[in-house]
Amino acid sequence: MKITNHGSATYEGLGKGGKGHVSTGSGALAAQPYGFQTRFEDEPGTNPEELIAAAHASCFTMALSFKLAEAGHTDGSVVTSAEVTLEKTDAGFTVTKSALSTKGKVPGLDQAKFEELAADAKANCPISRLLNAEITLDTKFAG
Repeated sequence: MKITNHGSATYEGLGKGGKGHVSTGSGALAAQPYGFQTRFEDEPGTNPEELIAAAHASCFTMALSFKLAEAGHTDGSVVTSAEVTLEKTDAGFTVTKSALSTKGKVPGLDQAKFEELAADAKANCPISRLLNAEITLDTKFAG
């Protein structure tokens, strides 16, 4: 099975003075503002790291829910937050960490088994593996 999803971004103006909009193919995000100010100065809008954090939290949570179901559990809930860290390094700004924090409530499950299944979900959710993904680039310039 192969599933392809889409996102898009525009940026008018260049550098700090530019303003952008980001959208998802599903329409869940439609022309949400982003730019230097939303990324570094707390202006309303989103930024790439926030979107990665939401993607990681949701992917991991779904993966863990499937691991719990595979282990025979039929009821419960999982809540996860992700904190993505952007740091200036010698190589430039770099996403250096995604820290997941999860809580589960699953009748009949003990802490040790929850931690085992959570570790498996963390290692195997597609967003956790993203950094090792193949990246292609197709460019067109109309300068």
